[in-house]
Amino acid sequence: MYFNQSGPLVPILCNPFYSDLTDRPCSPGEIDFNNATQVWRSYVCQVSPNGICTTTGRITPAFFDQITAVVDVINGLYNYAPFLVELQDCTYVRETFIGIYKDHCPGLQQYSRWIYIGLVMVSTAVMLSIIFWVIYGRERRHRIHKDELVANYIRGSERNKDR
Repeated sequence: MYFNQSGPLVPILCNPFYSDLTDRPCSPGEIDFNNATQVWRSYVCQVSPNGICTTTGRITPAFFDQITAVVDVINGLYNYAPFLVELQDCTYVRETFIGIYKDHCPGLQQYSRWIYIGLVMVSTAVMLSIIFWVIYGRERRHRIHKDELVANYIRGSERNKDR
């Protein structure tokens, strides 16, 4: 596409990392995320209805809007990536609860231990209740079955006496 670009070259955006993801300082002629849109705004030209630059500049307003959106996304990722990593490995949650525990709830550990013990006791009681219920149900079934066998045996012996 032809835009009739003129004027000085547009400075490139600084990559804040080396290939091994360590911090990298910006080289001369590079701009960082914080002021990229302000610097690039001075390179925007006025365009004709055809989209061709009519004044000095290398960036059309439409292209400026696109690169501004990209820089905003990159800047957000750069600034919020450490927080997102902390969320991913639960560091943020752990640090938050440790801070709440130390600053606002000094007796939380003691009460948490009592709650944990209580929950263990309740779950043990429920488990024992289920075990005893199963045993009771089996014994009751055996008792009913045994009573039926005895009744059938008695009926059978009475029939044999009648013959």
